[in-house]
Parts: sequence; C-alpha cells; structure tokens
Amino acid sequence: MNRNYIDMHCDTLMAAYLADGVRADLYDIGAMVNIRKLIEGKTLAQFFAIFIVPGEYYSAHGMEQIPEEKYINDCYRLYNSNLNRYKGLMAKAENYDDIINNANRGMLSSILTMEDGVTVHGNMNRLDLYYEMGIRALALTWNYANCFGSPNSTDKKVMSKGLTDFGKDAVRHMQDIGMLVDVSHLSDGGFWDVVRICKKPFIASHSNCRSVCDNPRNLTDNQIEALGTMGGVMGLNFCPAFLNWDRHDDNSRVESLVAMAKQARKCGGIDVVAIGSDFDGIGGNLEIDGPDKMELLFDGLSKAGFSDDDIDKVAYKNVMRVIREAVR
Repeated sequence: MNRNYIDMHCDTLMAAYLADGVRADLYDIGAMVNIRKLIEGKTLAQFFAIFIVPGEYYSAHGMEQIPEEKYINDCYRLYNSNLNRYKGLMAKAENYDDIINNANRGMLSSILTMEDGVTVHGNMNRLDLYYEMGIRALALTWNYANCFGSPNSTDKKVMSKGLTDFGKDAVRHMQDIGMLVDVSHLSDGGFWDVVRICKKPFIASHSNCRSVCDNPRNLTDNQIEALGTMGGVMGLNFCPAFLNWDRHDDNSRVESLVAMAKQARKCGGIDVVAIGSDFDGIGGNLEIDGPDKMELLFDGLSKAGFSDDDIDKVAYKNVMRVIREAVR
C-alpha cells in the first residue's frame, strides 16, 4: 500500500516551460513529475521550484536567453493555469493548514518555491513580492555567488565564504515573514551563518551526506547534526552525482538512498531526514524515476530496519513539522 509523502524539490516548472511555454499541461507531460504520477504515488505535497536558469544553459542548448522577469512571470502563469485547470486534483498550499485542508478534500498540495536568490538583487522588497506570489521556500544560492552569498565549491576559499551583510539580513527577514530558508547549494561558510542567525527550522531541500558521497553539494556530518538540532530537515537527493562515491557511477539506487538516510539519521536523528528528489533537474539511470515509484524507497527503508513511524517521518511528518513551525 502506497504511503503519503512530501517531496521538497523538483524542477518540473522549468522543464515544462522550456519545452512547451506557458501553455504546458502538467497533467500528463512527458517529465519525471506530472499530476498523474503524483496522484498515483499518493503524494501529499510537491514543492515546485522556479529555478532561475543560468545564461550558459541557454547558449549550450542553442536557445535565446529569456529575461529573468519574463521567465519568472511565465513560470508563475504556467503554475497557476494548471492549478485552475486541475482544481479538483491539485491545489496550492501556502502553509500547514492548507495542506491539511487539501488532503481532507482529496487533493494533493503544490507548494511554490524558488531556486537561486539571484533575482532578489539585494532588494528586500523582492522577497516580499515573492512571498506575496506564494513562494514559501527560497534556495539562497545556486552554483554562483549572488547577493546572499557564495555557493558550494571545490575551491576551499569560496566554500569558506559566509553570507553577505544583505544575506544575513535577508535570512532574518525570511524567518520573520514565514519563508523557508533553503541552504542546498550554499557554501559551508554560508551554512554556518544560517545556523547562527536562524531561530526557526530551516531546510536543505535536496542535499545528501558528504561523508557517504564526497560532493560539495552534500552536507557534512557536523552540518547534518546542526540542522537536526535546529529542527530542520534535509531532503534525500536522487541524483547519482550526489549519491555515489564513484563519480563515474551514473546509477541512482534505492540502496544508496537508504544508505544516505541511515547516515543522516546517525548524525541528526530521524527527525532530520526527508525527501528532495530533484526530479526533472537530474539525469542518469534512476531506480526511482518518478512519484509513481516512491514506494520503492519506503520498501527499502523498511527492509533496512526503519520502523513504520520512522518511515512516516521521512515521508512527510518531518516536513509537515517544519512547515508548521516556520511557514506562515
């Protein structure tokens, strides 16, 4: 029997928009995530990220670059048009109560997020604008420095850099207004600044354990311990590059995800473990390649000795707790 779950990150809005524009239909689109698969997988809530596409992506794919404001607005239009089109199946959720109410009406919840705060441009009013749009989590950086701080990097000098002065103020403001601070992609120095600043839980929406896979995108054992102490969560990322020590291994296996869950539990306790698939932002040979196969993860956790209550925490309870405590 399938288990309800929450996935804290997918790039489906980007994939849909770049493929079909604002008219993209999310019900059965040929992507890792679509509404049909979400329903089949008994998804409680899916975080949909507006990922700010970097310039080199367009040039690499022979595309004309889309101005950032047009891109954000178009992704927002695509998102809302599908909510209207499938209002009996999926509904927007902006807080804990919305998710509960949607579930009681038999609908899955969609939560709008943003990946990369580059478009904030050091303007706090833009954070307020994004909040008004319904964005409830913001990944401070992607793979480049911006007004918030520096990204994860193999360069130790870059990795040690903390948040900018604006970034520190912005993190405080995000916590005040009820927008989740997301440290996936952030530098180590930035992570520890977030720990020092935050009074409420924060998230690493789609990151794994660096001690199991030595990739700078993953969290160290000490970071996972700190995240757990703060009441936050890390979402298991299904990308092979963040799962496998062998960088040439292009397979995403359930056993690897279970190993990550076990290490995260060891470092931060079971309450720190969640799901952040990164669907439609990753490639490779994925054993779980969509929401309709998520039960494979829960079966793997069960076989590894995780209790039913532990699995429910990983699936949705931990994220629900964070949303209840930190989102308004």
